Amino acid sequence: MNKIKLNLLLVLSFIASAAIPNPPDLGVGSYVLYEPNTKKVLVSFNADEPVQPASLTKLMTSYVVADYIKEDFISLDDTPKISIKAWKTEGSRMFIREGTKVAVSDLIKGMIIQSGNDASVALAEHIAGSEDNFAYLMNEYASQLGMQNSSFNNASGLPDPLNVTSAYDLALLTSALINNFPEHYRLYSEKSYTYAGIKQPNRNRLLWRSDIFDGAKTGYHSQAGYCLVGSAIRGDMRLVAVVLGSEDDKRFNDVSALMDYGFRHFTTEKLFSKLETYKELQVIAGVKENVSVGLTEDIILTLQKNKRDDLSFELSLSTQVLAPINAMDKAGTLKVIDDQNNVIAESDLVYLDSVEELGFFQRLFAILWNWIKSLFV
Repeated sequence: MNKIKLNLLLVLSFIASAAIPNPPDLGVGSYVLYEPNTKKVLVSFNADEPVQPASLTKLMTSYVVADYIKEDFISLDDTPKISIKAWKTEGSRMFIREGTKVAVSDLIKGMIIQSGNDASVALAEHIAGSEDNFAYLMNEYASQLGMQNSSFNNASGLPDPLNVTSAYDLALLTSALINNFPEHYRLYSEKSYTYAGIKQPNRNRLLWRSDIFDGAKTGYHSQAGYCLVGSAIRGDMRLVAVVLGSEDDKRFNDVSALMDYGFRHFTTEKLFSKLETYKELQVIAGVKENVSVGLTEDIILTLQKNKRDDLSFELSLSTQVLAPINAMDKAGTLKVIDDQNNVIAESDLVYLDSVEELGFFQRLFAILWNWIKSLFV
C-alpha cells in the first residue's frame, strides 16, 4: 500500500488584520505581562534583568511552604517555637514573640497578608532548621521552575545583593503558585489579617480596585524600589503582571494599565480538545472500515484578537491505514501556523480506537483489492 502524506494548509482568512496600539509606556525598571496557562508573554521590558525583588521574595517562600504542606513534611497545625532571630527580624512584621508557639497556618497568613518578615523567617526555620538552609531549598525550587535569572539568599526579601530575581521569573513563579496550589493562593486575596490583636491590611491595593484582581504581592526597599505582582481573571483568561522598580502609588496604576491592555487586545482560546475526533481515516484489512484520530493534548493559545482568523493548520497524516491498529499509537502531526509563518503549536495525532485485522485470506484479498483500486486513481 502506498502511503500518501498530506501537507494540508487550511487558511482560515486572508483579510488584512487591523493593527493594535503599542503597549503602555510605564517608565519603570522592568515588567512583564504573562498568560500562565499558555505560557505566553504578551508585553515585556527588561524582563530577564536580575534585580532585588524585596518582599516579592515571599512568593518563593510561600511556594516552598505550600509544597512542603502538600508533601506532608509539615502541617498547618504545627506550632513551631519562635526563635530570637525570627522575633528580631526587621521590616514589616506580624508581631510574633520570641519563645511563643505559633501555628503554621497563622504564620502563613502573617507572611502573605501582612507581609511579615518575622513570619517568613519562622517558617524557613521550621522547614529547614535555618534561613540559610531554607535559601538552598528556594534555589532548588527556582531551578525546577525554570527561573534562570534568580538566586535567593533569604526568605523575606530584606536587602541583599545576592537575593535577586527577574520580572519573567516572578511571572513563572506566580503562575506555578496559582496552578499548583490554588487553595494556598486564595490567601493572597484576603484583604486583612489580625494577629495578637493587631489588624493589618493587605498591602495590595488592587484587591480594592476591581473584582478581577485576586491576589499576588507587593514589595519595597530602597535598593529594589516599589514592586508589584498582580493577577487577574476576566472571562476565561488569567493574566499575571509584574512591575519592578516603580513608585509607590504608580505601581498599582502600572499593573492596571498592563491588565487593561492585555484583556482588551488578547484572547485565550481552545482551538482543539484532547482526544476528540479530529478526522476519520479509512482502514485497510480491518474489522472496521474507519478509525478516528485525535490530538494527544488540548491546543489552547493566547492570541491577539485580530490575529485569530490569520491562523493556518498543517496536517501530516496518511489517508489510509493498514490494520491492526493500536489505540494511542501515533498517526501523524498537526501544526498551527501564525501569519508570520511561525509554528506556534504542534501536537501528535493518535488513533482513538484499536482495530483488529481480518483473517489471513480476507486480509490478503483486502490488501490486493486496495492495490488494484489505487492503480485507477
